[in-house]
Amino acid sequence: MPTLPLKIDFFAMLIFLGIVQGLFLSYFFLSKKPFLWSNRFLGLLILCFSLAITEILLCYTNLMFNTLHLVDFAEPKNFLIPPLAYFYIRTRITHQFSKKDYWHFFPFVAYFIYCSLIFFPQNIYFKYNAYIHAYHPELPAIKNEMYWDYEWLFFLKNHINTITIIQLVIYLLAIFFTIKNAFKKQNLTFFSKQNAELSWCRSVFFQMMGILVLFIIVKLGFKNDLGDHILAAHLTFVIYLINFKVIRQSVFFHPHIPEEKEVKKYEKSTVTHEIQENILQKIEILMAQEKPFLQSDFSLPSLAKSLKVSPHQLSQIINETLGQNFFEFTAQYRIQEAQKLLISKEYQNIKIEEIAEMVGYNSKSSFNTSFKKIVGLTPSEFRKNQA
Repeated sequence: MPTLPLKIDFFAMLIFLGIVQGLFLSYFFLSKKPFLWSNRFLGLLILCFSLAITEILLCYTNLMFNTLHLVDFAEPKNFLIPPLAYFYIRTRITHQFSKKDYWHFFPFVAYFIYCSLIFFPQNIYFKYNAYIHAYHPELPAIKNEMYWDYEWLFFLKNHINTITIIQLVIYLLAIFFTIKNAFKKQNLTFFSKQNAELSWCRSVFFQMMGILVLFIIVKLGFKNDLGDHILAAHLTFVIYLINFKVIRQSVFFHPHIPEEKEVKKYEKSTVTHEIQENILQKIEILMAQEKPFLQSDFSLPSLAKSLKVSPHQLSQIINETLGQNFFEFTAQYRIQEAQKLLISKEYQNIKIEEIAEMVGYNSKSSFNTSFKKIVGLTPSEFRKNQA
């Protein structure tokens, strides 16, 4: 069988780095504790991106000539990406996923079985022809008899791109209305930046929109699959965007400042009692109406920016007027909100670790420690007593 030499260029290196980063991130989210549906769906979504990029890399670099049994091995994931993106957003906002939602993944299961019966068992010559037809139409095909010699059996596979576009559109509409309704519940416009969590979900929506638009452009603008490396580059960008978000939220970059050092900083401050009272009122209004403390990346600088004061001044006001450091101040609001959720009938079936995430905690142990310190009971004990 005719082959071509290995092709290594900028796109090949970019795609390879995307695969490495994607596999690392998918493992991180799939193994992250406590168990949260949003983390699992995001991990699976990134894994699908990584598999898609891997297949494109093999084809783009001509390595597929040496691994012909892997031709279109990741194609069934086309039916996984849209529902995974939708459920990631939905569980991130509502923290709700039930057994009846599993039917969304039936098309993936059905198409995987279809490929396992119709395409995957085909011999190596058939797959060679399929590969060069998509990426190297200049090469001559090899005469070969198909495992199943019925053209109509390949109808679904021949129209996979059209089906993928339709499914993406349907789920993107579902994602849009999920995010829009979440903004509406908080009396915010769709393009509001006041809620960091919803802003991130909106960003994911636009990235998925970008995937759809680019997918259409590539399939219309390039013969067969010759432009897939551009789509792979975009998926790599999405993976690195998620990686940047994870690093930015890491507590590693928010070191705790000892309280005695904080007190010394305010010795030369000129913040008057009147200014403190005024800022304190603004804090109470902001925390009651917008609840920024529910976001896991809530920080002193972000709150100071919302109040239009310096982090130094805000830290002084919290310490001197409330007798708390910023971490104690944040915990008080989060635990108060957690108490409401724990006794709410709407959230009575939600796990403790999910309640913790809803009020801004990334760790169940940190949540339990803060809750018991403020309430005097563990979250489980509190919920049981209220019930």
